[in-house]
Amino acid sequence: MNQQEAKSLLASAQCIATMENIELAVAEMAVKINARLQDSNPIVLVIMTGGLIFSGHLLPKLNFPLEIDYLQANRYEKNLAGGDINWRVEPKLDVRQRCVLILDDILDEGITLGAVSEKIYDLGASEVLSAVLINKQLSVTKVIQADFIGMDLPDLFLFGFGLDVFGYWRNLPDIYALSPIIAKDF
Repeated sequence: MNQQEAKSLLASAQCIATMENIELAVAEMAVKINARLQDSNPIVLVIMTGGLIFSGHLLPKLNFPLEIDYLQANRYEKNLAGGDINWRVEPKLDVRQRCVLILDDILDEGITLGAVSEKIYDLGASEVLSAVLINKQLSVTKVIQADFIGMDLPDLFLFGFGLDVFGYWRNLPDIYALSPIIAKDF
């Protein structure tokens, strides 16, 4: 995909969540996380690269001491369909006997989040919780459910606000849905 093709995809996409909708959802989620984790001394792990934008909006709203780290594990690379989990970067902080909050952009089938949660437990965390900006409404049972959800969105190919389409458009302030007609051509 080149820059012109990326512009064409955006032109044919539909905005389904504006920055204002997203900010409201993140603020509401922060209230719940603050209430739950206030005294837990957590480590917050951001799943890169998708969780970058979401975490940048959520973390300043958390009003308790925490440590931040990241990991990089994904199934999509620059594809529309998920494959095997690719572990690029594991967390550097010692999670043993700690509460860990995992932040990710979207919960599809839950395969990546489930694998990350399992790995963090295997590394010795005492509790693993997860927060996702988007819970995609699927007709199949998910491997894992998120503990904190920003918004439920339909089962469409979504991009913007951290989510990409073929590596592009993570930087958009809104969330868009790729036209199903266009998505089937890729």
